[in-house]
Amino acid sequence: MKVIGVIPARWGSTRFEGKPLADILGKTMIRRVYEAAEGAKSLDRIIVATDDRRIYDECSGFGADVMMTHPEHPSGSDRVAEAAQKTDGDIYVNIQGDEPLLHPENIDLAVRPLLDDPEINFSTLKTDIKNIEELFDINRVKVVTDKNDFALYFSRLPIPLAREPEINNISFEEMLKQKAHLWKFYFIQIGLYVFRRDFLFTFTSLPPSPLEKLEKLEQLRALENGYRIKVVYTEKDSIGVDSPQDLDRIIKILKKEKK
Repeated sequence: MKVIGVIPARWGSTRFEGKPLADILGKTMIRRVYEAAEGAKSLDRIIVATDDRRIYDECSGFGADVMMTHPEHPSGSDRVAEAAQKTDGDIYVNIQGDEPLLHPENIDLAVRPLLDDPEINFSTLKTDIKNIEELFDINRVKVVTDKNDFALYFSRLPIPLAREPEINNISFEEMLKQKAHLWKFYFIQIGLYVFRRDFLFTFTSLPPSPLEKLEKLEQLRALENGYRIKVVYTEKDSIGVDSPQDLDRIIKILKKEKK
């Protein structure tokens, strides 16, 4: 099986325009993501799929495999699908272009279910929630899975909502502080997606679904249409850059690691 990693990278962003070219200690963000992805053992090829000549030129400059794609794609998965139309892979990995702290091992973990089981067409990752702030952060997507680690639902709000009769007169936050065992039910989804080729085209041909539009989460489109998503656990979290403040946080982490 040929596995191709695609890094969608667009210029436009309401909160952080041009962020793929943001400087992170001497390297652009898109270069850091690409170089991290090169450490994944499961990928046969890595492509940056962009809509902007400035990003294209930067990627070409450091030797990346890069292609221009249509500027009007509504999502990263649509950009990955265009790349898939132009290539010959069996499995495609949508690698977020705004996660410069990407762990290559996470790519391998997410790809493994599709290599092992021909019935699995779509996978993603989850990791533990570490604190109350993260649990209530709408930019950190939560996921609930069944006993076989298939997704039941994704939400920007805390799910599931714990209700224990003996303390139901206190806040949810206070309940979690008092009932440490409840934390085992809470997971953050890491936004890395793996598609089997035919399913990628099926998925991107579907219209946006009601819950997807409500939560602004494209993975809900698959669930609403009756498709299953395998969710693989990883101990290694990743941090997305949605704003200049997020970038400052990344830089602080990298400086700390250098010490």
